[in-house]
Amino acid sequence: MGFIAFLKTQFIVHLLIGFVFVVSGLIINFIQLCTLVLWPINKQLYRRVNCRLAYSLWSQLVMLLEWWSGTECTLFSDEATVKTFGKEHVIIILNHNFEIDFLCGWTMTERFGVLGSSKVLAKRELLYVPLIGWTWYFLEIVFCKRKWEEDRDTVIEGLKRLSDYPEYMWFLLYCEGTRFTETKHRISMEVAESKGLPKLKYHLLPRTKGFTTAVQCLRGTVSAVYDVTLNFRGNKNPSLLGILYGKKYEADMCVRRFPLEDIPKDEKEAANWLHKLYQEKDALQEMYNQEGVFPGKQFKPPRRPWTLLNFLFWATVLLSPLFTFGFGVFASGSPLLILAFLGLVGAASFGVRRLIGVTEIEKGSSYGNQEFKKKE
Repeated sequence: MGFIAFLKTQFIVHLLIGFVFVVSGLIINFIQLCTLVLWPINKQLYRRVNCRLAYSLWSQLVMLLEWWSGTECTLFSDEATVKTFGKEHVIIILNHNFEIDFLCGWTMTERFGVLGSSKVLAKRELLYVPLIGWTWYFLEIVFCKRKWEEDRDTVIEGLKRLSDYPEYMWFLLYCEGTRFTETKHRISMEVAESKGLPKLKYHLLPRTKGFTTAVQCLRGTVSAVYDVTLNFRGNKNPSLLGILYGKKYEADMCVRRFPLEDIPKDEKEAANWLHKLYQEKDALQEMYNQEGVFPGKQFKPPRRPWTLLNFLFWATVLLSPLFTFGFGVFASGSPLLILAFLGLVGAASFGVRRLIGVTEIEKGSSYGNQEFKKKE
């Protein structure tokens, strides 16, 4: 094991990376709060500023994937589709099977220049998570309780508000509503059988309300729907902790582009279109499991230096005073100060671990275990 590889496994290094992310995130959140004064004066300027502030935070996580772990992401698509990336508003449909599927999506948005303006239909609980939810609030992310009767008006209002967004945005939808687990899959397939729908082997039954509403509200704004099917070579199941330890993975993403005009305007027909799409996604997963590749031409968009430079900037700004302060505490020889400093370090470690826990499948919500039994 080389020295760099050794450093990547050390807890103190992880703690310092977490410190930079958390403190820079709180600073960014404060700046975002200050930008609210821009909204009534120049809404589009407010949005452009917040896109760049969000980029400064999220790109630190992308840096971990691209530069720290060296994970490679390969696209399987066609040249015409790849040429549209970063040049139009789109809806993204991504399978929700892995802890870092969002991070693989983010690395693609970064490489095509739309990381700061990327959107998602997110569960409302995340709004109260420091850094993540707070940053999303200022980005006008659409939050939902995942109870359509309560969400309908909020979701429609939030989506329509994005109709004049000044930067190209990729709006992410996890149509399955929750991460794949065997328990949720079993229940989901019972629902499929009761509704006379074809069963899926690798996905949960898609929940159509969010998709049909997004298509309806963003029609005239978005140009297309990108269907993305993600897998990892070697049957790996990566985690954010694995990325933090410097483990390298190889992600393959099959991307298909569907012009929005090809998607039916009628809600029922659009829902049927989505069910058919997931049957095709299941077939793609089956092909990948058997052959180890997706269909289509392979593309490897080059990583850009900005994520690394952004992290180095924040690390330089924040770690220098931290080291100076820590040295002063231990040099003082005061047991009380030293214990207080160690307690602060412990609290920081706990906080970082809780943030990482948000991505872990086994600690995910129980949503889907019973919700699939309810009528959409």
